[in-house]
Amino acid sequence: MDVADIDLADLDFWRRPLKERHEAFARLRQLEHPVFFEEKRVPLLRSGKGFYALVRHADVVEASRNAKVFSSEPAVTNPEPPGWVKQVFGESMVNMDDPRHARLRRIVTRSFSPRMLAGLQGDIEAACARIVDDVVKDGPRDFVRQVAARLPIHVICDMLDIPQELREKVHEHVDVSTAYTGVRPSLARSIQLAGQNMLALLALQRMVIKLGHERAADPKGDLISLLVTANPDGEKLTDKELGSFFALLLVAGNETARNTMAHGIKLLTDNPAQRELLMSDFDGHINNTIEEMVRHVSPIMQFRRTVTQDYSLRGLELKQGDKVVLFYGSANRDESVFPDPDTFDITRDTKPHVGFGGPGPHFCLGANLARQELRTMFRELLTRLPGVRAVGEPELLLSNFDNSVRSQAFTF
Repeated sequence: MDVADIDLADLDFWRRPLKERHEAFARLRQLEHPVFFEEKRVPLLRSGKGFYALVRHADVVEASRNAKVFSSEPAVTNPEPPGWVKQVFGESMVNMDDPRHARLRRIVTRSFSPRMLAGLQGDIEAACARIVDDVVKDGPRDFVRQVAARLPIHVICDMLDIPQELREKVHEHVDVSTAYTGVRPSLARSIQLAGQNMLALLALQRMVIKLGHERAADPKGDLISLLVTANPDGEKLTDKELGSFFALLLVAGNETARNTMAHGIKLLTDNPAQRELLMSDFDGHINNTIEEMVRHVSPIMQFRRTVTQDYSLRGLELKQGDKVVLFYGSANRDESVFPDPDTFDITRDTKPHVGFGGPGPHFCLGANLARQELRTMFRELLTRLPGVRAVGEPELLLSNFDNSVRSQAFTF
């Protein structure tokens, strides 16, 4: 594939079949230096002049570890939101650098401690059992709607003790926010998606802030109560911080497990020998199977960084203010790190993968929760429904950010 035919900033590239996109990234990885892609300006959005695409594993790792040079501020998404968004909604932790990022991470890390996650296991097992019960009762139609989309939101709502009568609304608002991620097909659609996204985020924030006030007055031992009461350092989340974290947890925490689960059933279907190997010793293979799924899928495809000072990266002289985009999906298929990278192999060494983000301060806080959900759900599915498999090809979300499956037919 000719480099001149590749434009990562153009919507048409992300319409291409996955195989063509993988081939394009493989071609970019062969080049001596990262390539610059010019962006079109979209009215009302802070689209930049363009970005350098970091597609090699080593480059993504270097930028991830060096957060002082490769800054998450003002935003990691593409395009960057207007400045007023932060005033209305507050700032998300993913869009911060230390020391502000470190403070928030200190507060919320308590939510993902080994003790907290161990306490969730019974609830996760019960949720998985109910989901499979419903699949058996209703019959298989759409794996995403019936399985992959249900578990992560259910677990998060349980963690925060969201009242049952509010949970359907939570699902609806998360789906709206997911549709907003990634490329923008037109000005009219951009404005429509932005408006819907703002209303959804406002509704989620109002919901959790109201619950936060209630739990501050009467703590219940749930995650919201934990976040609005002071930690040993006397730190707690403000209303806006709680609202921003709730939105991040629902969208990011949901998408990682949901996307991996939805792509995962297809991977196991298309690779029967790997599935047979997994089932020959489920406990011995499931952990590495999940890591290989995450590597293969790369549920979040990219994050943007802003260069804070002149810096030399693999011979490329970056200037202060330049933008780089870390393409995790490409890094996870770097031939120099993962031999035969397009092959799904549950026995490979997956330790260097960047499917949960690169090493450094922004490594995914909920990675272990996602692993726990995936491990439990696949155990329930594959043992109770040994014939479960995907049917046909998945319908993918058109996005350059979220490797989301909109629907996947299946049977058992």
